[in-house]
Amino acid sequence: MGKYDHLFVENMLECADDLVNEGAAAGGERPANIGNPFGLMRGIDVDLSKVHMAYSWINPTSEQVHWVNDHEHSYDEVLMWMGNDPDNIHDLGAELYLDIEGERHTVTTTGAVFIPAGIRHCPLGFNWVKRSFSFIALSLNPDYASDENVPKHS
Repeated sequence: MGKYDHLFVENMLECADDLVNEGAAAGGERPANIGNPFGLMRGIDVDLSKVHMAYSWINPTSEQVHWVNDHEHSYDEVLMWMGNDPDNIHDLGAELYLDIEGERHTVTTTGAVFIPAGIRHCPLGFNWVKRSFSFIALSLNPDYASDENVPKHS
């Protein structure tokens, strides 16, 4: 066993229980086009980690999908969405929407948003998805928590 093996996550664990805001808009159920979330890096998996990072696939749908209700965190957060067309990495293949303090933003390109601590954000959802893409939520905190829930780890 190597000296730094404990810092690696090689088998991401499903982490839906961490993300209680996810699917809240659908009555507590994850929308059908949203894949299971997996923990890329969490304090519960790597004790020294100062971040919580969850990864999901967003799958095609012609329906508008409201995924996450509005909430806020006591820490900074980065949300990232990445298209999967290697010939055009900028094309998301979808149209997502995200509100920040009530201001609606519509996105069709690969990108990210930095959400400072204490800023109310969401709803988050999709107007349409033509091609699957990956979505990562990076919480600059070892556990996911919001004004609607408390962390399960700590």
